[in-house]
Amino acid sequence: MNLTLAHLYPDLLNMYSDMGNIICLQKRCQWRGIDLKIIPVSIGKTFDEKDIDLVYGGGGQDRYQAVLCQDLLKKKAELKKAAANGLPMLATCATYQLFGHYFKSKDGQTMPGISIFDSYTIGSDIRKIGNIVIKSVLFGKIVGFENHSGNTFVKGQTKPLGKVLIGFGNNGQDGFEGAVYKNVLGSYLHGPILTKNVQLADWLIKTSLERKYKKEIDLQPLDDRLEQLTHQKAIKRTYETK
Repeated sequence: MNLTLAHLYPDLLNMYSDMGNIICLQKRCQWRGIDLKIIPVSIGKTFDEKDIDLVYGGGGQDRYQAVLCQDLLKKKAELKKAAANGLPMLATCATYQLFGHYFKSKDGQTMPGISIFDSYTIGSDIRKIGNIVIKSVLFGKIVGFENHSGNTFVKGQTKPLGKVLIGFGNNGQDGFEGAVYKNVLGSYLHGPILTKNVQLADWLIKTSLERKYKKEIDLQPLDDRLEQLTHQKAIKRTYETK
């Protein structure tokens, strides 16, 4: 079996080792004999749903968001159609913000998003930074690292990824983190999020395969003792340092 992943703006969005999410997906596919092809989709490159099985976009500084948001709008129709058709996607930090309706920075600049999520983000002077643990109905406990000044508000048919157990989350006010729309996941968690939470990586792989091959897929089990130990240690450390 094989999959093709579109990596959005890898040259601009790679904060806090977000490239590790790509490496995690590559290795977990490789260990199962699944060929994962990575296609970089940056400024000026087109996105065609029929050629793609999975999408990832990482985090970056506000100035990079301002540079790429106009280009992302050119891909809006195809990405929204793909999301509505169930294409699995993971959007972290900056990409998460631009997958909403808009991001308004603290200096008043409004950057339009592509409205996959029914959400919006308002910048602030207060940074929400530190380790975070959330509890998700879909994935159990998720641990990671957040560093953002944006306050994201999720509404409508878009649901939060999880409830904050420790940390700030979307806005530090409503107690929720991330967003879910069909097979699209959004989150502020770096770390990278997939290396600390391999259940998310496997869900993305499994969902992508099932959508492509139109049948139920049982992923080959991996020896995840080290990954699970890392996951538990990261959660324990988060509680100990708060």
